[in-house]
Amino acid sequence: MLGRWKLGVGSYDARAVTHAVVIAAACLSFACRQDMHDAPRYEPLEEAPFFADGRSSRVLVANTVARGQLREDEHLYTGKVGGELATEFPMPVTNEVMARGQERFNVFCSPCHGRTGEGNGMIVQRGFRQPPSYHEDRLVNAPVGYFFDVMTNGFGAMQDYAAQVPVSDRWAIAAYMKALQLSRRATMEDVPAERRTELDRAPDVAPPASQTPAGSQPQQPGGTQPAGPGATIPAAAVPNAGVPRAQENR
Repeated sequence: MLGRWKLGVGSYDARAVTHAVVIAAACLSFACRQDMHDAPRYEPLEEAPFFADGRSSRVLVANTVARGQLREDEHLYTGKVGGELATEFPMPVTNEVMARGQERFNVFCSPCHGRTGEGNGMIVQRGFRQPPSYHEDRLVNAPVGYFFDVMTNGFGAMQDYAAQVPVSDRWAIAAYMKALQLSRRATMEDVPAERRTELDRAPDVAPPASQTPAGSQPQQPGGTQPAGPGATIPAAAVPNAGVPRAQENR
């Protein structure tokens, strides 16, 4: 019995060693095949003896422009005119542009700068570095092209948003930022003469739905008025009307 037991243990050890050797050989054979990992291609900026200049990456043909990259309008795409920061917008500032600017500002800018531009956004309240207020004199007097340039290229601790925010949206945000600044410093002269009378008019505010004029009764669903004292309510209008109590409680 003991000899057979020893023979069994030895046989088990031999099989285990054999399996381990086979697995190791298979792994080594796979490791030798690096075709998928080291494909016959050139990496960026890798040397290539095929070309005379030794570079694998070829220079663009003269005067070629990638599709969608023809940016001839310096004002629109850089926020500058003749190398100087632009003082005007490259497109009309309409109500739609302002609404779009506000919506995009609240998404991308307010986390740091706050909804009013004070520089007290939520992540600042959580300990992030505080940006300057839009309402300080330096930024109030800055041309609109400055804000576009900062959104495009970044400034200080602020990263650029060229990849996240398209060109048209950057201008819309800049327009809304200027509106925020004007809201703190506007005077009567800034209001068109034909609309100044609107400043003295009380705003049209609808009363809450829960409030009704004095002496009137709330409207019931379906447009019917509630029954007054002594009025008879049709049975059809009452749920479970005419049903015995025992059946109603089932």
